Amino acid sequence: MTRWRYAAATDTGVVRETNQDAIFADDILALVADGMGGHAAGEVAAAITIELVRDEFHKRPTVEGLYMAIEAANRTILADARDNSERFGMGTTVIAVGLTRGNDGVVSPTLFNVGDSRAYQVRDGALRLLSEDHSVAEEWVRMGRLTPEEAKVHPRRHQLTRALGIEEELEIDVVSLNALPGDRILLCSDGLSNELSNETLAQLASSPTPLKDSVDHLVAEANQCGGHDNISVILLEFDEVSVATTEIKRTVSTRPPPVVQGSLATSSHVSKRPRRFTWRVWAGTALFALVLVGGVLVVHWYAYSTYYIGNDAGTMAIYQGQPNGVLWFKPHKVFDTTFPVAQLLPSDQKALDSTISEPTLADALKYATHIRNMWRVHQSVLHAATTTTTTINGVTTTTVKKTTG
Repeated sequence: MTRWRYAAATDTGVVRETNQDAIFADDILALVADGMGGHAAGEVAAAITIELVRDEFHKRPTVEGLYMAIEAANRTILADARDNSERFGMGTTVIAVGLTRGNDGVVSPTLFNVGDSRAYQVRDGALRLLSEDHSVAEEWVRMGRLTPEEAKVHPRRHQLTRALGIEEELEIDVVSLNALPGDRILLCSDGLSNELSNETLAQLASSPTPLKDSVDHLVAEANQCGGHDNISVILLEFDEVSVATTEIKRTVSTRPPPVVQGSLATSSHVSKRPRRFTWRVWAGTALFALVLVGGVLVVHWYAYSTYYIGNDAGTMAIYQGQPNGVLWFKPHKVFDTTFPVAQLLPSDQKALDSTISEPTLADALKYATHIRNMWRVHQSVLHAATTTTTTINGVTTTTVKKTTG
């Protein structure tokens, strides 16, 4: 059996004119949503999330139920933004703790997180962060590119890498909580965690201060420190707590549905759906295909951009393509000249063996005819050099001298 008591508050802060945070807490669910997007769009996204997750989880208070409720909220936000252009780009974080019932009947607390709203565990005056921020700066901290101190002032500390309302595919951190009676769980938007140090959070959230007083003190102190953002706080305190038989600690994706041993994997209500391709995937695929086709066309053009004269079984022939081919594009014969290779000058026969290239078919034909004619001229010269003509008393005599070679 798991039971908690709770207190909650949300405040606009000192700087902002509207409150785009939304919260909900009752005996089985605690939920904080920090909306984003101008013209009250963030407020709409946060409200959609609170209402949908609350209603769906109450119908089905399981790990699968809470997971599918968050997924439904994401789809609804995307659909609302498509139908209302003035709310295009709206989104929200969500951090939730639900008392989830396993297949064995054990009710235990499970944490779900998307974005940079936070969950802390408070025990004996000590504070422990339970969630991971899904922001560019915090991702870089985990990669070792930034220190935690640098991340606090980095210009990309508020740029989220995950949120509801951004894409149809959503990744959700799911963690089973290992708590003891008397432990407190603090859920908050970054309007609180950005203003107060861990020491101050631990001091103000710890028992024996009553829950409502702790929540009020946290909000007041955040406003006193600047109140630069909306401030939302939910503080839970366990009276009794059970630990899940099969603990969960993983990031699950909405495509395909999560598979968790003992709960998600055995649920008959979770159906597999085909992956939905976003416009980025289609655009990337189309770009890759265009590059691939373009490359093939360029290679094809180069492979057949020239002609050459070659020896085809003793006869001159004209081929289109590179002599040795390019990849799988091999040269092919396009014209038979009927000119015997033996009836070429020795130098032209040697050039033919190495292939004679020309830019066009007409040029190749012209050159083939030229070297054939060069052989004929050479033969005529030889014939003239071996013939003598003599005229005596009006009688013409022609003498042909036989030559060898």
